[in-house]
Amino acid sequence: MTLTDYMSAAPEMTLLGLICVVLIADLFVDDENRVQTFWMSIAALAITMWTLLTTAPAESLVLFDGSYVSDPLSQVLKVTAVGFVGIALMYGRDYLRANDLHKGEFYILALFGLLGMMIMISANSLLTMYLGLETLALSLYALVAIDRNNVTSAESAMKYFVLGAIASGALLYGISWVYGVTGTLKFDEIAMALAANPALNSLPLWFGLAFLIVGISFKFGAVPFHMWLPDVYQGARTPVTLYIASAPKLAALAFTLRVLTDGLGGLHDVWADMIMVVAVMSLLVGNVIAIAQTNIKRMLGYSTIAHVGFILLAVFCGNDKGNSAALFYTLTYIVAAAGAFGIVILLSRRGFDAENLSDFKGLNARSPWFALMMMFLMFSLAGVPPFIGFFGKLNVIDAVLSSGYPGLAILMVLASVVGAFYYLRVIWYMYFEQAEDMAVLQSSADTRLVLSLNGLAVLALGIIPGWLWTLCTQIALSMR
Repeated sequence: MTLTDYMSAAPEMTLLGLICVVLIADLFVDDENRVQTFWMSIAALAITMWTLLTTAPAESLVLFDGSYVSDPLSQVLKVTAVGFVGIALMYGRDYLRANDLHKGEFYILALFGLLGMMIMISANSLLTMYLGLETLALSLYALVAIDRNNVTSAESAMKYFVLGAIASGALLYGISWVYGVTGTLKFDEIAMALAANPALNSLPLWFGLAFLIVGISFKFGAVPFHMWLPDVYQGARTPVTLYIASAPKLAALAFTLRVLTDGLGGLHDVWADMIMVVAVMSLLVGNVIAIAQTNIKRMLGYSTIAHVGFILLAVFCGNDKGNSAALFYTLTYIVAAAGAFGIVILLSRRGFDAENLSDFKGLNARSPWFALMMMFLMFSLAGVPPFIGFFGKLNVIDAVLSSGYPGLAILMVLASVVGAFYYLRVIWYMYFEQAEDMAVLQSSADTRLVLSLNGLAVLALGIIPGWLWTLCTQIALSMR
């Protein structure tokens, strides 16, 4: 190991050290002063962010004997992940305090989950990827069950754990087949082995590839491996749902691009059909079933499945334009998703969770500003111009058309029209229904500020999307 290895991995090592500091310091903090743990966690994230920005190498590097990669993709995804974990902690703080759940475990598990994401994002080996995935997954299982007195949360956590264990087993099985055929676990070496020996492109490798796609699909929550997602979104406490719905999607994207593009890009003709089927099913099932939901967390869960369909269709293209569109879509989606769940948290209070669509009735009369923010977020998720969600969908549709699949592009447009219905229904409730609850919205000033900036971001990014698309394009080109 050289100094370059340690410098490039400094963000992960720094975060791990800070997690230990927060963990020990929290032992000396009582429940009444738990906000100190919150601020220590925010400080840990700030230091990690600073380390990320100051130790970023000028070029792509493969380190730790080929197990770790530091490149533009990893830098952007890590910075975004750290930022959105911080947003999730800030949005959840008041909710946890109001519901007697303000425990140090929430912050520790959130930070450990972030560590798992960062390991996944920089993994250059199937084994490293799996270690990061399990670090993240074990943190999420515990977070979902953090309210030990809530039967629904415990049931959701158990379902998530059992299905996650099955998916992990399938992923390991696929890894073993890929290793058996290629003789290596490192993505760059897998790609070189396939290029050097075309005979490896055979049934045993395809068999292992199928199991890898099972793991990718489960992590994303794509159909038919989506059965955990709506139940976990609904059953988990809303700050946990917000956490799951935002930053981990970045790790899932890195998982997909590292495996399918960096490692198995030469098998595009083999895995493209599998990804297309999963993506189309996600697009249809997510949008159609979301229409029937009355619980907004469950509705947003099914809408997540539909958005995953868009991301996977971009990956399906298997080219720079498709990878750029997938990255752009994921980055912009989590901005809107985090804000939407933030508004759900804002409407909640002690003993009451604003989980039903009817809880949004008359929000404009209660708080015109946050009704406007929610409208911005719903428009972005629906893909209405000039909000950033429109450009996300447009880029994916353009990438699919450029790859020669007009039928898929038409299907995506039709699915977006169907999906617009349940987003517009939320806006209808806020502006055209009589309020059933006129309780004052309770949250701290800093949370309101961040939530307002979150809502305005989907409009600002939609007005000037060019710089983000240019960044995503440069990252996709650097992955060659």
